[in-house]
Formats: sequence, C-alpha cells, structure tokens
Amino acid sequence: MTDRLATLTEALLAAAKRAGAEAADAIAVSGTSLSIDIRKGALEQAERSEGTEIGLRVLMGRRQACVSASDISAATIAALAERAVAMAREAPEDPCVGLADPADLASNRDATALDLLDPAPEPSAAMLEAEARALETAALSRPGITQVEASAGFSRREMHLAASNGFAGGYGRTSRSLSAVAFTGSGTAMERDWAGESRTHAADLPEAASIGLLAADRTLQRPGAVQPKTGTFPVVYDERVAASLVGHLLSAINGTAIARGASWARDLLGQRVLPTGMSLIEDPHRPRIASSKPFDGEGLPTLRRAIIEDGILTGWVLDLATARKLGLRSTANASRGTGAPPSPSTTNIDLTQGSATRDDLIAEMGTGLLVTSMIGSTINPTTGDYSRGASGFWVENGRISHPVHECTIAGNLRDMLGAMIAANDARPYLSMRVPSILVRGMTLAGA
Repeated sequence: MTDRLATLTEALLAAAKRAGAEAADAIAVSGTSLSIDIRKGALEQAERSEGTEIGLRVLMGRRQACVSASDISAATIAALAERAVAMAREAPEDPCVGLADPADLASNRDATALDLLDPAPEPSAAMLEAEARALETAALSRPGITQVEASAGFSRREMHLAASNGFAGGYGRTSRSLSAVAFTGSGTAMERDWAGESRTHAADLPEAASIGLLAADRTLQRPGAVQPKTGTFPVVYDERVAASLVGHLLSAINGTAIARGASWARDLLGQRVLPTGMSLIEDPHRPRIASSKPFDGEGLPTLRRAIIEDGILTGWVLDLATARKLGLRSTANASRGTGAPPSPSTTNIDLTQGSATRDDLIAEMGTGLLVTSMIGSTINPTTGDYSRGASGFWVENGRISHPVHECTIAGNLRDMLGAMIAANDARPYLSMRVPSILVRGMTLAGA
C-alpha cells in the first residue's frame, strides 16, 4: 500500500511542477476502519470505511496554498495542482513559509523499529461483535447494572509524504480498541461510568471481560452522588483525567500560541513551570505506541527531548513556520493532514512520576475532592485562568467518603502546575503517561 501512496505523492509533485509551482510537498493517506456497537443486547451499529485522500501544498515565493481530494484520478491530480498554484499566487505573503533545508531532512525514514503495524490479520465484523458482546456480558454480570453500551473497533492507516526538497517517506499504524459504558439506576438517579483500552497490536489488549467489569464497578460506585461543599480545598486528579493538566500546558507552549503572543506561558522560557525534580519528556520513538513516528510532517527527524527539565521550561513545540517567526529552529513537531499546512503538535509525553500511590495522595490531602471525570472547559489562554466541571468522590480525613457531582473546580494553571505532587500510577502503554496528581488550594463551587 505504501508504494501506491508513494506513487500518488510523486504524481502530485510532478503535476505541481508542470502547473508552475516553485516548490511543493504532497501527502497521501489510506485508511480502513471498522467499528461495532452493542446496546441493550442488540447490534446498534456496524460501520466500515475505506478510502484514500491526497493533499498538496504549493509554494510560490513566500506564498502558499493547500488543496485536497478523495478522488485520486490523474485528471483530479492535474486539476488540484493548477488550482493550488492559482490560489498560491493570490495568497498573502508570509516570510516564514517554506520547505525544510535538504541538509536537515531525516536520514532514517524507516518505522519498522517502532512496530506500529500489527501483523495479525484484520479482524472480521463477527470477531469484533463477539468482543463487544463479551464486554456487555461481563458488565451486566454485576448486580445493579441495568444497561451497557459496548464498542469494539479496528483501524489501519498508512501515509506517505514527499516534497520537492528531496524528502520521501511513509509508514503505517494499526489500532484496536475496546470500550464499555455501564449504567445503573433510572431517571434522575441514573449514573454511569466507563472503561476502555486501545493498543496498536491486538495481542496487547486486555481481555474484554476485564474491561466490562471495570466499567461496571466504576458505575456502581456512583449512586448517591451529591454536590460537594463550596470552598478552597485540595484536589486529586485521578490518573484517568490528570493528563488534561499536561494537555493545557502543552497548548500554552505550542509555537502557534507563542508566535501570536496569545499564551500565558509566553514569558516562561527558561523559567520554572513545574516543581523541582519534575520533568516533561517527549519521546517519539517508543515501540507500539500510537503517537510514535520516525519523522515529522515536514520530513525532519524526530528526537527524544526534555521539554521541561527539573521543572525548567527548555523550549517550545515548534514546526518550521513557527520556529522562523520566533528566530529559532524547528523542534520537529510538525503535524500534517491533507487539507492544511503543517502545524506544531507533540507525540509521546512522559511526566516524571513520584513515589507515592494515589491512595497516599488521598491520605495526604485530608479533606478535599478526588476527580474522576470532567466536563466542559473554560481556559483563558492568555491568563491561564482555569475552570472545569467535575465529578468524583469527596474525601474526609484522608479516606473516600461518598460520590459527588455537579461541581466546578477553578484556579490558575501557572499556580496549579507549579505546585503539583505526582503519584506513581501512570499506565505505561499510553502515549501521554501522566500519573494521578494532587493540587492544593483549588476553588470548589458546589452546594
């Protein structure tokens, strides 16, 4: 399949050259996905999709334009190139656009060592349905569970990127997923929770029954939830939701936000943003992890690096354009789709873990909130003011007391991140490995 995609990108570049483009890059993506959903014991949905998409970016001096299509015929490719060149001639000038210097391109473009493609045969719809039913059966075996929504899915995606600067490379990845949402009670007293797992290789997935049981057990802890007290309390973010805090930080140090001057972290380069001893590591080369890749969306070699080292912010998340705007070098974080130019994004992220368990953090917290689920988000990108809806469990004297819901937690991200205490329970197979986190002094709005 990758050879076919390589042929498509070569055709796109040739068409762009014939149409008068001064420089260009092209991407071709092929994907297959299959999903099965079970609800109330019945097959609710069975979907399969297959397709190939192509994208072309052309550059005329410091002007650029992007076009894309799902039709890969020769006529469409020629028309796309002509349209892209015409659009680029009318586009505004941007002194920061441009392809990578050939000397900077990745020399190793082979993703074999990353082991992202499962060699096992593609699962049949019947196999996925059996897994979804196993999820449901397991969850319903718990007394009190009244309904289950279970899903099983598979996807395979391959891409190839080529550019007029001489770069050409591609790779593929697979994904298998299982998830269940379990319900208990009825009407306004209905509660639900979920569990899910996803892996690049089917052999790495836990048994469906264990996932269904976990969803049920989590749900059965929810009945009787009330609003918590209003006031200032410590909050423990369960490992399931703690990664959202790191996600807000990554958004703030993204080159796009920094170049626009629209980030609360814009003046923090070289400054402390996490507690002493805590680092944030990006590693794009972890085998069998969904976000791993050998090169970025502009053909630059991806590298392991400490974005934050011992609490100090060492650099931004940059592609070529944002790096040029800031007078810096790209950090090889360009991400690319078929219909838009590259933009910065991260791959695999690790936050330094602590030595304490989640239960240790709860005991240390004393009285406060354990958050296991979050809804909505109000984050001021320029000030870092933070407010999110949450539910979870109230903690009294270091012990879980009762479930709570319908509350809001608020603070400022700079203060929150600088005072985090990390547990040791990050799941090793996730792309973003972040443990449970204790943050003191949060404002809770409840009853």
